[in-house]
Amino acid sequence: MKIEVWSDFVCPFCYIGKRRLEHALEQFAHRDEVEVGYKSYELDPEAEVNPGQNIHEYLSSKKGMPFEQAKSMNESLGEQAAEVGLTYNFDTMQHTNTFDAHRVAKYADEKGKGKEMTERLLEAYFTDSELISDHATLIRLASEVGLEEDDVTAMLKVDDYALHVRADEEQARQLDVQGVPFFVFNDKYAVSGAQPQEVFSEVLEKVWEEEKETPTLESLNPKKSKTTYCTDEGCEVIEED
Repeated sequence: MKIEVWSDFVCPFCYIGKRRLEHALEQFAHRDEVEVGYKSYELDPEAEVNPGQNIHEYLSSKKGMPFEQAKSMNESLGEQAAEVGLTYNFDTMQHTNTFDAHRVAKYADEKGKGKEMTERLLEAYFTDSELISDHATLIRLASEVGLEEDDVTAMLKVDDYALHVRADEEQARQLDVQGVPFFVFNDKYAVSGAQPQEVFSEVLEKVWEEEKETPTLESLNPKKSKTTYCTDEGCEVIEED
């Protein structure tokens, strides 16, 4: 089974949804046959690299709501995160532009470290209050998951992997993705939002059973017809059942 996940590193529900999916997979009997991949999505492509606001101020101005209301909403999100074992430090969180973080994640994926890089970037933003647009920070985080600092430095100095990020975002538009997280199972089934763990468990079972029952190819030869074909052992005529 293939699962593709569109998400952004500053999306609180993306981290929660990621963890809920992972918990569901831990209980899924066929988890070793599931491959999860992460796709780029920018919630705010115009976000400043250094916005000069804390996350409460950012949400307040973005949504046009009082500061205290924004802070209360963030506290509620923090409680949901804690339920799946995550720590959100909203008071020190540094909201920022995520384009370069997505480029680093794409580079990491090519090097076989995509999952580790995605997890580290989310943790860095939500828990460690790192500025994940800062190149020095990105280089250090990449080195923590086993990537070469010099290679990441060189990649960030130019536009490498920008097209990979844009391709994911274009694919999201084609799929009419309205928000993240957005999960696609086997290019056929979609789940939007940070659904409860039991929903992911149900989807995993449903997709597994339906895909298992669907033949790769369905023969359209008429029944009782004669079929002629050749193999490496010779050619013959057989009658279809």
